[in-house]
Amino acid sequence: MKKVLLALAVLATLASTGSASAAWSLVGTNVVASSPVAGGGYPVPPGSTKPVPGTCGPQSLNSNHSESWLAVKPGTEDIAGDSKFFIGPWSTFYDFHLGSYTILNGSPVSNNQVQGYECTTLDGNQNMPPSWEMNTDPNVDFDTGALGTAPVRAYMTTLPFNAFWEGGAHPNGEIDVSYSDDMGAHWVKGNGGQSLDSTNNQNSLTFGHVEDKQWIAVNHFPLSVYHDHVYAMWTTFNGANGNGKIHVAISRDRGQTFTKEVQLTTPSATTPGNTFIYPSIGPDGTVYVAFIGGFDLNKNKVGHVYVAKSVDDGNTWGPFVVAASPIENPLGYFPPTNFRDGIIENFAASPTYPGHVYLTYESWDPVANHSDVYFTQSTTGGLKWSDPALVNDDGEPSTDQFQPSVAAGPGGAVAVAFYDRRAACPSDPSIIPAHVGAANTCIDVSLQAYKDNGDQVLGAQRVGGNVRVSQFAWDPDQPAQKVGGISQYPCAGHNDPCPTGRGFIGDYFGLAISAGNIYTLSVSTHYPGPGVTADGGGPVYYQQQVLGKVPRSTFGAGF
Repeated sequence: MKKVLLALAVLATLASTGSASAAWSLVGTNVVASSPVAGGGYPVPPGSTKPVPGTCGPQSLNSNHSESWLAVKPGTEDIAGDSKFFIGPWSTFYDFHLGSYTILNGSPVSNNQVQGYECTTLDGNQNMPPSWEMNTDPNVDFDTGALGTAPVRAYMTTLPFNAFWEGGAHPNGEIDVSYSDDMGAHWVKGNGGQSLDSTNNQNSLTFGHVEDKQWIAVNHFPLSVYHDHVYAMWTTFNGANGNGKIHVAISRDRGQTFTKEVQLTTPSATTPGNTFIYPSIGPDGTVYVAFIGGFDLNKNKVGHVYVAKSVDDGNTWGPFVVAASPIENPLGYFPPTNFRDGIIENFAASPTYPGHVYLTYESWDPVANHSDVYFTQSTTGGLKWSDPALVNDDGEPSTDQFQPSVAAGPGGAVAVAFYDRRAACPSDPSIIPAHVGAANTCIDVSLQAYKDNGDQVLGAQRVGGNVRVSQFAWDPDQPAQKVGGISQYPCAGHNDPCPTGRGFIGDYFGLAISAGNIYTLSVSTHYPGPGVTADGGGPVYYQQQVLGKVPRSTFGAGF
């Protein structure tokens, strides 16, 4: 695949933990990870906003790549990543499947569609299922490789579904797990090829049993009695008010079989509406889960982030502790641009210090009308939480920082990365002319480092200030071009033109820490889509996935 080295701008080494960094300096390198691949999927016929059953076939996956995650293979600089790969020219109709990235020694090697969810990797089978119109919500984690006796395995939970708009298709969707023994080049369905949450003949316009927002965590700690156990979690929505209950299924044989799903949350323990699940595992085998509650029922009001844990391999859970109370973006999107807001929180457990867990979230400032990013932590296994601390240090009350991710790596390294609109839009060909020089419009990726030395009182301490890890700011209203008369702008509102506030840049992006580096996998529209010409000539500025790599030594000796 094409690999383009885009920047190398390493910040002068910080003297020690807590020393100040230069003001928002660029650090590390950027490489475009996404590239054109052949795959399969469903076209959207003229005059429609959704695919037609029975029309699956070979397609080009050479357009937008939104929303991503990544995981480092333990003890290495090898990475498996994944993201949405939009199908052909139909991004504006929300037409996509999952794709994965093979990244070896910190450098992208290849990318491909995740197999087993559409006809071209199912011997041409047009039945629905096993072929699905879409497949979504990237996530990934590794095991130990059966303590080194087998290839280290990567796992992801998937949400294959059929278009639920304009009357919907049947069935709506299901929850699956796939695994790969070759760093994401080939994927096989787990659980004997059966879904974790049974398929039913309903669509998302009904009021019952709609699955969404799934995630995975794998115990890759060799000394844990639960090593190689796989924990899949998701939300099942029921009712018109968005009532959501979190479910969990567990594999204790490296993905071959999973337990019957059980309900993790109850209205009496949290709220009737729970979603946005992030499980993570500590080095002692404790399984933690963070999720939000209340927002689906109290739109535009304060909800809560809950954290619970299991110390017995997922058999029992509790207590359910309120870790934070963010304020949701009341607009649901970020003017003056058109993309919708994403998932507001992210969570990680320390792989080094049992009981140390970290939470980041965005919260709306109702006075200044903008979004900030916060960090809180617990050194008591989630029972007590620190006062929330502001992460972004821009000092500007009129710009947005949002969609934060948090990661914890070996040796106590912790980092928060987030999308950042502190800088005015630059003047380059990838920026829509009307946006050049505009404030609070274009997006960068910023990162804040922390170091946890195991102190039960202090926990993770801030290291310097925010640094910039994207070489180029990018315009979230790109691609503004058309191909074949169709808008190329990704639209969660599945229409052309895209309705206000329904543009899509992804709901989250990837962050991971190895022994040597901090990695991000995030969107940029700075780079022209290779081999595609817009109507009237010129490039199409598709969303690409960019791998950011920041050496840990950037933040000083001992980090």
